Amino acid sequence: MKQRRDDFPTLLQEHAPAYLDNACVTLKPQTVIDAITEYYTQHPGCGGRSVHRYGTKVSRMVASARQTLSTFIGAHDPKEVVFTRNATHSINQIAHGMSWSPGDVVLTTDREHNSNLVPWLQLEQEQGIDHRVVPSHENNTFDMEAFEAACAEANGRLKMVAMSHVGNLDGVTLPIKDIAKVAHDHGALVAVDGAQSTPHMNVDVQDLGIDFLSFSIHKMCGPSGMGGLWGRYELLDQLRTIQSGGQTVSSSTYTDAMWAPPPGRFEGGLGNFSGMIATGAAIEYLAQLDMDAVHEHEVKLNRIMTAGVKDLPGVEIIGPKDPAGRGGICSLLMHSVPAHDAALLLDEAAGVMVRSGQHCVHSWFENKGYTEGSLRASAYFYNTEEEVKLFADTLDEIVHTMG
Repeated sequence: MKQRRDDFPTLLQEHAPAYLDNACVTLKPQTVIDAITEYYTQHPGCGGRSVHRYGTKVSRMVASARQTLSTFIGAHDPKEVVFTRNATHSINQIAHGMSWSPGDVVLTTDREHNSNLVPWLQLEQEQGIDHRVVPSHENNTFDMEAFEAACAEANGRLKMVAMSHVGNLDGVTLPIKDIAKVAHDHGALVAVDGAQSTPHMNVDVQDLGIDFLSFSIHKMCGPSGMGGLWGRYELLDQLRTIQSGGQTVSSSTYTDAMWAPPPGRFEGGLGNFSGMIATGAAIEYLAQLDMDAVHEHEVKLNRIMTAGVKDLPGVEIIGPKDPAGRGGICSLLMHSVPAHDAALLLDEAAGVMVRSGQHCVHSWFENKGYTEGSLRASAYFYNTEEEVKLFADTLDEIVHTMG
């Protein structure tokens, strides 16, 4: 993977950082940057509306990007792929676009990012749905027995199972294919938060057998402010848009509007055309990689990180002890040194960039009583063994100096 580092301008700086905050946002290759620049300097037109040469070119490039993204996740039809702002926007489109009845049951895990928790809490408060949490095992791995029991306890009222494919807290991967089968047997839909899986492993929506997939392009070497929503076409066609106007309708009168078919129905307002085109460039870049090799590389780096920090005093790894169960994520509870202080010192002393805090999984930290949050290092394919060793060695020094 080392040869790929030359594709990233940030990593070509004289004093390039050891960037280990990839679960938050990834770096951008030159091809993505060029795609954005080209839009604004060569053809800054309005796709899907104007028929002049700028508009026509943008329309074609956006269509190509949608097709590329569709192929990457295994969609049957590019019309099943909606451009959104991020995974949060995508999940909200699902949650608030569906019709609910009081008592409808929605199941999530106890390790969900706020983006896959708060929309369901909001529906519980405003529309009376019944949101229930499926507890995980002590090491944060998925408890299938608890899930099956929760499905049975819903007693025919289970309408949605909404779960993260890979946890941003701990890197734990859920058995989504098995979860989907059980959920469908109980008559429920399955919405997957793929923000942490689509950048790091092969994700095929057909193979997983799910109904919706949400993801963030800024975690996939693409531009910020871009995300995606995939849904089975017949399900998308039943959703209300949460952003009406513009091209969300095919026609309108003073008294009525006719909704446009997907995906246009959900892409109201002037589109982020540079972002859509750059999304295509990012996915084309990722499509050149062996995603299985990407995952294996991240686990290898996590083994090095884990070996270097697992015995540090006052440091506790969140999730399974075996790094293979945590992908490229190494999250640490810091009992002797505040996580924020450690993150600042890592950057200042060694140029190592990591995340500190509750990582938008406030519910898990509050439930466990870990209000200080954690320190999270997250690797990607362009990271090296030297970088993760630097992280572990520098953290060792910090802990022994301040702890």
